[in-house]
Amino acid sequence: MLPDSHYDEKRANHAVLFIEQLKHTKGVWSGKRFKLLNWQEEIIRNIFGVIKPNGYRQFNTAFVEIGKKNGKSELAAAIALYMLCADGEEGAEVYGCATDRKQASIVFDVARDMILQNPALMKRVKILESQKKIVYLPTRGIYQVLSSEVASKYGYNVHACIFDELLGQPNRKLFDVMTKGSGAARKQPLNFVITTAGTDRTSICYEVHQKALDIIEGRKKDSTFYPVVYSAKEDEDWTKPEVWRKVNPSLGETVDEEFLRLSCENAKQNPADEMQFRQFFLCQWTPSAKRWMPMDKWDACKSIISHEELKGRVCYGGLDLSSTTDITAFVLIFPPQNEDEKYVVLPYFWIPEETVDLRVRRDHVPYDVWEKQGILKTTEGNVVHYGFIESFIENLGKKYNIREIAFDRWGAVQMVQNLEGMGFTVVPFGQGFKDMSPPTKELMKLVLEQKIAHDGNPILRWMIDNIYIRNDPAGNIKADKEKSTEKIDGAIATIMALDRAVRNLGNVKSVYDDRGLLII
Repeated sequence: MLPDSHYDEKRANHAVLFIEQLKHTKGVWSGKRFKLLNWQEEIIRNIFGVIKPNGYRQFNTAFVEIGKKNGKSELAAAIALYMLCADGEEGAEVYGCATDRKQASIVFDVARDMILQNPALMKRVKILESQKKIVYLPTRGIYQVLSSEVASKYGYNVHACIFDELLGQPNRKLFDVMTKGSGAARKQPLNFVITTAGTDRTSICYEVHQKALDIIEGRKKDSTFYPVVYSAKEDEDWTKPEVWRKVNPSLGETVDEEFLRLSCENAKQNPADEMQFRQFFLCQWTPSAKRWMPMDKWDACKSIISHEELKGRVCYGGLDLSSTTDITAFVLIFPPQNEDEKYVVLPYFWIPEETVDLRVRRDHVPYDVWEKQGILKTTEGNVVHYGFIESFIENLGKKYNIREIAFDRWGAVQMVQNLEGMGFTVVPFGQGFKDMSPPTKELMKLVLEQKIAHDGNPILRWMIDNIYIRNDPAGNIKADKEKSTEKIDGAIATIMALDRAVRNLGNVKSVYDDRGLLII
């Protein structure tokens, strides 16, 4: 607090009392009065109670970085309603911003549900659900969710901006537009920024995170910026419950310690899960990617595969077509016929014949050895000949009962038409987090449980080992690679084929529907 600022308990009490008249909206807390937890009340009292000599609030930006499930969305929704309905601002403009409209709507929907449980507010507001907009009639104020297009953001007279999950911002444009100068006509605007830790240390989120730490640790000063960071230090043992308690102030209230314990046990077995656990629950800035598969577990799934016994069996394909520098991969997954069987993996790979020697010299990868072993097939010329691959898959279809072939939409139009002409059912498969996350997590689960069987194909092993995992703010994951020479085409084809096999297992509803997605 600045020497000439003071703490106004009456104004702090006003904000606390307003918020505690609201009710929770989710889970076991739904319908119960919003009794601020100690850490939440401290934030509210500091934001609304520290006053400059001119009578206006000292803090214009509050940055709260804390792990998931600690109740930051409910706190943000309550602040949005206070700024709209109780701050005494005529024509207040309150905006909800995030990575996209859907993410920004999370806090808005909580605020809406709080209103629906409060008869006094219901008399004074109009909810325009289709527009994601709330109008406070007595002062003509609005609370509006904004879409992610930046160009239309100029000209807003912001009284409050609720910025949710700053870590998801792809660049700084939206943040700068909404927080720098947009509230110049307001006497005491507030930017309330909430986020968990991220991975990109070049992002606007990391920039603001670092500013918050610099202020907390005394390296910088900004009297208008209020920093709150609940994060485990890099040298602290992320497996210790005492560390969890220190950085999760809602532990025992909105955060369940048993849930953290189980999540931690999963994280100990899986590097990707470790990164997510540390990022989302300990609020540590983790590396953007880490090698994913524990290869000793993959190697433990090596089995003798009888191609003859697989004849006529139902299977599902994944097709990852190459560009000029990648490998074309086609992988078949045979789902188990009973509880004792495993998912069987059969991979096939192609590169252009004329590029073999060049690739060996350039990439230092033994393509020539693999070709001699017969596990890497070549096609004439300096680009992969798709007609050759189509004929190969057609012949496989005579041997195995290929029910579906999943493919990456990119660059596969003609080949898809040709395969469909051969009688195959071909299914487009997105390469984003939404589509890739469930089967990627499923592959890891099956490997750890030794419910996958493969023949130790060295090309597929190399590609599996090349996988790094990237994640989004929602905890979804997808496979990636660190270097252009580290191919993962076969791993992607495996993941796509596994998705179709799991979803069609036994011709019943998806296993994802039975037990939900794996959140690990």
